[in-house]
Amino acid sequence: MFAALFQFANLWIMPFWLLIIVLPHWNWTKRIIGSLWIVAPLLLAYALLVLPQALAVLPALLNPTIPGIAGLLGTPTGATIGWIHFLAFDLFVGRWVYLDSRTRQITAWVASPLLFLILMFGPFGLLLYLLVRMAFGEQKAS
Repeated sequence: MFAALFQFANLWIMPFWLLIIVLPHWNWTKRIIGSLWIVAPLLLAYALLVLPQALAVLPALLNPTIPGIAGLLGTPTGATIGWIHFLAFDLFVGRWVYLDSRTRQITAWVASPLLFLILMFGPFGLLLYLLVRMAFGEQKAS
């Protein structure tokens, strides 16, 4: 079951990332990415995996230690839960960056590489986008 959910999650996100990175100006891209529901299947998969484990992992999450978190993530269950967590949040952040960059009229030549970095390195890509966003100013385009 974990391998199937792991594969599902990987396959689910790819069309959305391709749309925002490769086809950012296509009319359907903004329509599809504009929906918050694109992350819903990942959230459901995460809930199905984490809820049965919640009481067992809660102590490690309330008082996190490196060995404790390594122990949680060092199993097929933990790795799948962690991976789906990463994918869901990265897609949500990528969605926000895409929509924000379109609103601010940040060229796709700038935004697309940053979106790729968010896909690959999450927080690092977001940090770079926030720096670029500052360079473009805080005013939104009309």
